[in-house]
Amino acid sequence: MNTPNTSISERKGRANTQFLGLDINLPVFVISLGLAVIFSVLVLSYPERSYEFLTNTKNFVVVWFGTLFTVSMSVFTLIIFFLIISPFGKIKLGGKNSVPEFGFLSWVCMLFAAGVGIGMTFYGAAEPLSYYTGVFGTPLNASPESEEAYRLAFSATIFHWGLNAWSVYAIIGLSLAFFCYNWKLPLTIRSIFYPLLGNRIWGWQGDIIDIIAVLATLFGLTTSLGLGARQAASGLFYLFDVPNNLLTQSLIIIFITSVVIFSVYRGLNKGIKVLSNINIGLALVLLAFVVLAGPTFKIIMAYGENLISYFQDIVRLSNWNRPDDLQWYHDWTIFYWAWWISWSPFVGMFIARISKGRTIREFLSVVMFVPLLFCTIWFTSFGETAIFQFQEGLGNLSEPVGDISLVLFYMLDNLLFPIFSSIFALFMLVLFFVTSSDSASLVIAKITSGGKDNTPRIQRVIWAIIQGLIAIVLLVGGGSYALSAIQSGAISMALPFVFILIAATISLLRGVYIELYDPQKMSNQNGK
Repeated sequence: MNTPNTSISERKGRANTQFLGLDINLPVFVISLGLAVIFSVLVLSYPERSYEFLTNTKNFVVVWFGTLFTVSMSVFTLIIFFLIISPFGKIKLGGKNSVPEFGFLSWVCMLFAAGVGIGMTFYGAAEPLSYYTGVFGTPLNASPESEEAYRLAFSATIFHWGLNAWSVYAIIGLSLAFFCYNWKLPLTIRSIFYPLLGNRIWGWQGDIIDIIAVLATLFGLTTSLGLGARQAASGLFYLFDVPNNLLTQSLIIIFITSVVIFSVYRGLNKGIKVLSNINIGLALVLLAFVVLAGPTFKIIMAYGENLISYFQDIVRLSNWNRPDDLQWYHDWTIFYWAWWISWSPFVGMFIARISKGRTIREFLSVVMFVPLLFCTIWFTSFGETAIFQFQEGLGNLSEPVGDISLVLFYMLDNLLFPIFSSIFALFMLVLFFVTSSDSASLVIAKITSGGKDNTPRIQRVIWAIIQGLIAIVLLVGGGSYALSAIQSGAISMALPFVFILIAATISLLRGVYIELYDPQKMSNQNGK
């Protein structure tokens, strides 16, 4: 491996341009911003053709690369387990004397709130209920409303939100943290590839890697913003008869973006950290309410059963050769894998930013297993309550629901204090919305500045506005199929990034081997 010809500080300084209060890596910033603006203009100018193009691209990716997504997720998971139990697990991010910047609970809250908040709120009750009723197909071709469909409703849901899903966050997050804190490289995606590319990461190869990461982050977050706006609009319509249309959804995104801009100015400690802690607190309150107001005994008994079912079904659900439920597999599993992959540069970099001082074993164990346990509890609580209401014929859940954005509110309507609990859920959704967008703005600003720690606030504001703009553009461009258009964008951008993930995994394994067994080479890398 070639050692650097110049110091890290010299490379970072030479790569950046100061312009109108910005501190940017010029090619990455301009090309990423330019492509985002061009995309927005084209979608607004040609909405029908844009929707058709996005849909065709998504179908191409799903059919030809769906197997790659599935196999990659399984391999990432196995490699993480290897790192946890191997001697590499004792390596400390930042060196032996490094100490964590954040307390354990704040650390867990921030990584979790940034990673899954909006999606869990949207799908918490809807996904298990949809699988059970078969309104959008059933996993492994189970008969709707059967015992098998009931079990798979939870094992498939946990599968989509469990170990395989968080493996992509763990791979990118650990890679970034390791090469930033141990090899003293900038906290940006290109740094992961130093063991493979050497000094070429400072050239056009590194620029391409960072540009793909920015675009993947934008489309991945846009998917969540679209889901959140749709559910918030559904809640406003259900509670206050506010029209649920593109205008309402767009106004919600504009409002959220305005709040994000305020949070950006508060910074990481006063903004994201505080909001993340509040988010998790609110989520726990809503969770406790559903458990106590719903079929409590049934929910509590199901926690262990559903977790066991998940491990029993994980191999079958990981199988990519499945003609019997191919449409369900494409619509759900591949969409989820693409969504997680497109979110990985954003969440991975954010997790890396807050994880200095943790060992690799602690980092991976928490990032993998804490979300698995919480997701099991969350989806079991909401899913069991929704399915119970369906089986008992209660309220609007007495029949299969085609609009899954309404399932949460239909479920809460059958519990105590329906208006209050629905407003509470809406407020929580908005805060998750803000936290995710704020975190993404911080990450994209960092990537487009070449990994600078303290990017100017205006850069984060710019990317917060661009996120909201793309979400609105996809809503408008998708028309009545807005959600499908948003999902198509996320799946399409996940394809190039999955190859970056694969290469990053190889580079990470090479890097930890060098640190543990060939420290002299690492010392040369750091210019010591």
